[in-house]
Amino acid sequence: MMPAHASTRSRLLLVLALVAGGLLDACAGTKGRDAARQGGTLRVVSYNIRHGCGSDDTVDLARTAAALRALAPDLVALQEVDCGVRRSGGVDQAAELGRLLGMHHAFGSFMDYQGGRYGMAFLSRFPILRSHAIRLPPGDEPRIALRIDVAVPGVGELTAVNVHFNWVGDDTLRYAQARALAEQLASIGPRYLVLGDFNDEPGSRTLQLFQGQALEIAKPAAARLTYPAPAPVKEIDFVFASPTDGWRVHEVRAVAETLASDHRPVLAVIEAR
Repeated sequence: MMPAHASTRSRLLLVLALVAGGLLDACAGTKGRDAARQGGTLRVVSYNIRHGCGSDDTVDLARTAAALRALAPDLVALQEVDCGVRRSGGVDQAAELGRLLGMHHAFGSFMDYQGGRYGMAFLSRFPILRSHAIRLPPGDEPRIALRIDVAVPGVGELTAVNVHFNWVGDDTLRYAQARALAEQLASIGPRYLVLGDFNDEPGSRTLQLFQGQALEIAKPAAARLTYPAPAPVKEIDFVFASPTDGWRVHEVRAVAETLASDHRPVLAVIEAR
């Protein structure tokens, strides 16, 4: 066994060797990425998590967190989120995901369910200044849109709105919800994001409504389908950004995560102009 002073000296020499071998560069690279993101670039994710229940019908919120962690998000809109519900073990899922990922969280309730509440949530790397549920016309069940305001370095105050519209085939109720939200967006201001599970596909009047107000962060053809996760045949999860000329798109895709939920997450990397 080496004397204590020799061991300390050896550890110091090892640290210096690692720095000389590139560890310092790696740290500098991390700081550089943070600076770039603080300069107005955002990694935004929309994910219908099905209350943490994967395509194998197992509830595993740690798996949900791992899928999100791999995307290194700044802002996450989550749909189908439980708070204190029996089917998911009584967990406050928004708070738990925030804890696991080291992010701020906000929850909005659709309705009471199995001893708790069921709804949607946001996770944010930036402090959430305000959170507000926008009540929408009901569909097959009560619906809201969840609005948050965050202060983003390099962007300023940004509003993000999380949606999960009615799912039934007849789009009458879904379009009514979309129109009600569109009226609200008109009073928000020029810079906002709308993202989530629209439960409608390209070409629908629901999508056309938002395309008329904001920039669709359009996915490439090879990575646009989002549902069902194991072998998707539909694109129903989207990201929109306003104003239409206010954002530069660096990347967007439906992520090939097939197990953690019945939807694939959508990742958009965008930069404020």
